[in-house]
Amino acid sequence: MRPGVQALGFQVLRWLGRAEALRRHLAKRTPPPLPDALLCTALALAWDAQQAPYEPFTLVDQAVEAAKRNPATRAQASFINACLRRFLRERDELVAATDHEPVAQWNHPRWWIERLKRDHSRDWQRVLTADNAHAPMTLRVNLRKTTVASYQLALEAVGLAAVRVGAAGLQLARARPVQQLPGFADGECSVQDAAAQMAAPLLLEGMLPAAGAAPLRVLDACAAPGGKTAHLLEFAGPEAVEVTALEVDAVRSRRIDETLGRLGLSAKVVVADAARPSAWWDGTPFDAILLDAPCTASGIVRRHPDVRWLRRESDTAQLAVQQAALLAALWPLVRPGGRLLYCTCSVFREEGSQQIDAFLAHNTDARLKASPGHLLPQSGANARAVPDNASGDHDGFFYALLEKRPR
Repeated sequence: MRPGVQALGFQVLRWLGRAEALRRHLAKRTPPPLPDALLCTALALAWDAQQAPYEPFTLVDQAVEAAKRNPATRAQASFINACLRRFLRERDELVAATDHEPVAQWNHPRWWIERLKRDHSRDWQRVLTADNAHAPMTLRVNLRKTTVASYQLALEAVGLAAVRVGAAGLQLARARPVQQLPGFADGECSVQDAAAQMAAPLLLEGMLPAAGAAPLRVLDACAAPGGKTAHLLEFAGPEAVEVTALEVDAVRSRRIDETLGRLGLSAKVVVADAARPSAWWDGTPFDAILLDAPCTASGIVRRHPDVRWLRRESDTAQLAVQQAALLAALWPLVRPGGRLLYCTCSVFREEGSQQIDAFLAHNTDARLKASPGHLLPQSGANARAVPDNASGDHDGFFYALLEKRPR
């Protein structure tokens, strides 16, 4: 039942802008919150007959029945029925009347649309379209236990089709519960988007120690739930790196241990605030730091369609301050010649390129190495390939690889 409810909820959130615009045309006054939520839910599910999960008349009947059963909405049942019956009669005209409204057309808050227009003037429409698409399920194959080709055959053996993405990824044709994935419990694969799979190679490529040399000291500064921590260990090999995984939230830090345990890997997991090294750092510089900084999550809206409606316009600036503080606190911990990979799952420049431009302007010992910059969310036929990603179907991300100049 839960997956079905979640699917309906996600569909409502993807089309909430259209639903609220239609409700404004149907009702002179905004109803109380609960009846309004029920009315907009029905409109979001029914407005496009081709994407409706049930026949529109069925959706209307069920919405009215739900209103009658709930004491908080019972008095509004007749109002909800009248609005929805009118919508069924005048659907084409009502939809056409809302087509010119940006929030209804793109199903994002107006401030979000305007920010994308400013930040990505050539691609903003493509980004908004991708945000309303269904995200694929992409796997990262554990190359310490199997190969991509072998795991693809294992998937095919249980009837799961997949295409290769990147050096270690497979994108499933259809999402499946992880319990149905062969070898998942034994650590043969993890679920991770194609863009997120770029972090470990970007940070460690070209700096792994020779056999028998001392391992690299690596810090994953905001580590929960542990996907990137695990990938650092898989990519380098446990013998080549000593990874410290930081997480400020004690409850979320347990997920790091669970992730590593399933994969048969180990790291030093520390519950601490990355922005306050004096509380946890032992004074020995790190060779490499991964800073997957807290952000608006504006690049993963297709996976979390509620984000666009929960975020406020002021959140971006507040998070940018936090990101800058983390960069300032962690940069002194990098040894000369070492690296810091800054990344966010955001498409907003204030959290990406502008953040790094400001950092470089104030840190003359930092050099920006070749790195992808802004990767915009994309899917389906409109996808453009990212490096080593055949399909190009991925979330929105920002990457900047910084190297500390030797003294």
